[in-house]
Amino acid sequence: MQTLVAHDPVDTRHHGAVTMPLYQNSLFAFENHASFDCAMKDVLAAHVYSRGNNPTVMYLERRIAELEGGEQARCFASGMGAIAGTLHALLQTGDHIVCVDQAYGPTREFLADLSTRYRVEVTFVDGAELDAFRQAIRPNTKAIYLESPTSGLFELQDLEGVAAIAREAGALTVIDNSWATPVFQRPISMGIDLVVHSLTKYFSGHSDSLGGVVVGRRDLVETISNRSYMLLGSVMTAHTASLITRGVRTLPLRMERHQASGLRVAEHLLRKDDVVRVNHPGLPAHPQRELAEKQLQGYGSLFSFVTRHPVASLKAWADDLEYFRIGVSWGGYESLVTVGEAPARWNQGGESPSIARLYIGLEDPDVLIGDIERAWSRLSRD
Repeated sequence: MQTLVAHDPVDTRHHGAVTMPLYQNSLFAFENHASFDCAMKDVLAAHVYSRGNNPTVMYLERRIAELEGGEQARCFASGMGAIAGTLHALLQTGDHIVCVDQAYGPTREFLADLSTRYRVEVTFVDGAELDAFRQAIRPNTKAIYLESPTSGLFELQDLEGVAAIAREAGALTVIDNSWATPVFQRPISMGIDLVVHSLTKYFSGHSDSLGGVVVGRRDLVETISNRSYMLLGSVMTAHTASLITRGVRTLPLRMERHQASGLRVAEHLLRKDDVVRVNHPGLPAHPQRELAEKQLQGYGSLFSFVTRHPVASLKAWADDLEYFRIGVSWGGYESLVTVGEAPARWNQGGESPSIARLYIGLEDPDVLIGDIERAWSRLSRD
């Protein structure tokens, strides 16, 4: 995969430039009206206006489609733009969708809004068991939305099993694959119809650009392009595509480093007496470890852990960290932390344990562990 992202044949159209040029323009002119008329017949296939197609963006789309094993890809202005555009295009009044209950929060909010305003029926399920999907299927089910692993509790769904259930029901499957990336998980090869990513995360890798993408069969992506991409205007700029293309060049290398560092820090936390559990699919203790080994070829470096400490105390610990910044998102070079209240299912003896979500960046993992321990010694004294 590293060769795929690093190598391009010489392209004489761009004078042999080794990096795809930045087409920083809004429109494209034509030599004559006949060629313009021809292009206007399919503005998504021709270069007419950058809201439809831009060469720099198209290059990124082709590269991501190759990585995911899909026929076509369409980039959006953000990950949520890709998710909302996909669901908007696939669903209409009277349809039903099944969604995992631990999916990205704004995704669930968007589906709730579709339910309220457009009478799209939504069923949220715990995706750990296939029976939950089978029982949720209705005659009007049009899609099943997955996120595996989820980005809060890091629970998995059986992708091949869900894909089979969906096919039998005549429904489409969509998955958010941002956590694993195509380096570590290729859902299309397991029967999933459409894959979405927040390109803001690992693909970009530098915390300097927002983007999203949907990948899959050509007919499905074209439907999304015509119904949502062109009409809603959530388009990626050429400058953003250029930044994310730069990130793609090193994606496999960075993911290997993230995997090794993330596992090292997770294993360290697992040995702490006041840590109740560590939610990382790469750990032998993960309840879905067998499924993780079946459908993942590696692991991202975002995970969470639950402690016996009150939320306020763990937030003070996070404040005391030197190498972890407090912030949302993930996928860049910098390590991050956020703290909240753990789910009720993990309450012990009426207590309300805390949960921290850690993102392990590209810093030396031994330095990060030292930072955790330094702040933890104060937490333990308190």
